Amino acid sequence: MHTGMRLPQLKPQKGFSMLEVLIAILVISFGLLGLAGLQAVGLKSNQTAYLRSIATQQAYDMADRMRANMTGVAAGSYNSIATGAGSDPGCISTGCDSAQMAQYDRYAWNATNAALLPGGGGSAYRANADCTTLDATSNRFCIRVSWAEKCTTGETGCAANGTISRNFDVWVAP
Repeated sequence: MHTGMRLPQLKPQKGFSMLEVLIAILVISFGLLGLAGLQAVGLKSNQTAYLRSIATQQAYDMADRMRANMTGVAAGSYNSIATGAGSDPGCISTGCDSAQMAQYDRYAWNATNAALLPGGGGSAYRANADCTTLDATSNRFCIRVSWAEKCTTGETGCAANGTISRNFDVWVAP
């Protein structure tokens, strides 16, 4: 039996439902969180690379200073340079002898290490081939640049203040 009433035709839906919009926002949010995490890791890696680059530059700076003062090297003025700025011999304007130049090199080099690197310092000493043993008869030097670097909690060697001590060693024969 037909009553003659026609049902209204359903029109196709236009636009998005609220559920679709919420799911899209959720997917985009997870993507943005992942992107933020990658950015944070990238920044940390960039800072680490920067500090290591500075340490490398500083180690080779001391090697160049030693090569420029071979009389001081031969006299033993560079045999044991300890971390710490030392003192300025005050001879740059009047002219330095080889021992004073070695003292100035230590002063200027460690002052620069401290200025460029967090907790920065440096040492140089006559050593064996792998920089582990002092060897006063060796004609080779181990130059070490040290600094503090941020570390992640739980990383081996991470101090309570969130830093870890890093070293860059180079073995040179001036």
